[in-house]
Amino acid sequence: MAEKREYRMEELARLAGITVRTLRFYRERKLIPPPRREGRIAWYDDHHLARLRTITALLERGHTLSGIAELAEAFDHGRDVGDLLGVGGAPTEEEPVHLTPEELADHFAGEATPENLAAAMDLGYLGTDGDEIVHISRRLLDVSSALVHEGIPLAAVLDAAKQVRTHADALAELFTDLVLRHASPQDLPRLRPLARSVVEAELSLALDRRMRKQD
Repeated sequence: MAEKREYRMEELARLAGITVRTLRFYRERKLIPPPRREGRIAWYDDHHLARLRTITALLERGHTLSGIAELAEAFDHGRDVGDLLGVGGAPTEEEPVHLTPEELADHFAGEATPENLAAAMDLGYLGTDGDEIVHISRRLLDVSSALVHEGIPLAAVLDAAKQVRTHADALAELFTDLVLRHASPQDLPRLRPLARSVVEAELSLALDRRMRKQD
């Protein structure tokens, strides 16, 4: 395990590419956590350095300091990745994605606002892992990002996702009950792909019907 490094204020500012005055300003605005105190000396660590580099990257992408402060607060109070993935570890089919805050901002074309971030955390899409954000599913991340780049507001995408979650939970319960009535709990993982295929086929047919109505 790498030894934890600590820095005096001047060294931290130099490594982050900012002035000591700017560092003090960020600390006063609570954009970074308080340092560890040892008498009159303030000690900073790699967590502070990563946060400062994130602030610089977000400012370069057009975010305001007020917006960054709100994002930092939401980030600091987000659910830990362990809570997000559950005791059993990662989902059996979905691949979690680790992102820096600036990478998340890039995915959603400036719509990674505190409100949308909180909504995604409430859905269980996002958690935190140290200085990184974890999205629960690469597929959901890619699809939601594509919808935003097609001009659909992220808030609308997340609202739709909340409704889809309700229907998906009902479908999962239906399939689980079906298997448990006619097989055993041990058969659930083996039969899971069949349930997904049925849902995908029915959704495809439903989309066909809806599109014909729009013609």
